[in-house]
Amino acid sequence: MRLVFIGDVCYKPGRRFLTEQLKGILEKYEADFCVVNGENAAGGKGINLVVAKEIFAAGADAITTGNHVWAKKEVFNFIDSEKRVLRPLNYHKNNPGRGHIVIDKNGVKLAVVNLSGRIYMEPCDCPFEAMEDILPEIKKETKAVLVDFHAEATSEKAAFAWNFDGRISAAVGTHTHVQTADERILPFGTGFISDAGMTGPFEGIIGANREVIINKFTTGLPAYFTQQDGRCQINGVFFKIDESTGQCTDIERIYEVEN
Repeated sequence: MRLVFIGDVCYKPGRRFLTEQLKGILEKYEADFCVVNGENAAGGKGINLVVAKEIFAAGADAITTGNHVWAKKEVFNFIDSEKRVLRPLNYHKNNPGRGHIVIDKNGVKLAVVNLSGRIYMEPCDCPFEAMEDILPEIKKETKAVLVDFHAEATSEKAAFAWNFDGRISAAVGTHTHVQTADERILPFGTGFISDAGMTGPFEGIIGANREVIINKFTTGLPAYFTQQDGRCQINGVFFKIDESTGQCTDIERIYEVEN
């Protein structure tokens, strides 16, 4: 099984560059599945149905989110019915939506789980316990399991990956918008990277207008983040997974910048 994961899509430029580049990336890696984090895809914060459809049309099989999932009120109109859009599994059980999905393409199944970390993040249930609870159910359907662990602290992401080494196929971190260079396969076969990075404006500060961010840091005044104009980037990760064992056998960072 060949899987491409794309890091947080930000703003309209990020969606535009995703649409332009994703098909070629999927062809290059001969990908069977594609998962995209879209929690910042609508105006830099949140997601709506129009944007979700745009990401699916670009080639995504599922969209994961994170702490900004509820930023656009429109999300409440479709997240229960559109099963391919996930919110963190360890949010309160009465929240709308779902935290995992098993995608079946031509008889090949991939489970995608969306989790939130707790360090410097909004309050939520324990991601370790949430994963322990859902994993036996998932394993009845497939051994191939991808987890989008949306978290701030790299230590929390690493702890999660090591704790589930050999029990999940891949743990990919999201949220910081900065791609890390620590991709590796853990001893028992779990592919791991602390952060997949971001798809969006390359010349801003984590995608946002750099002058706005600089002013926020130098003055201490609140700021409304807007997109940075200019070139874009697309960040992500390629995983190769052995379907019979669920183990990751190859991992490669994806990092492309617009000319």
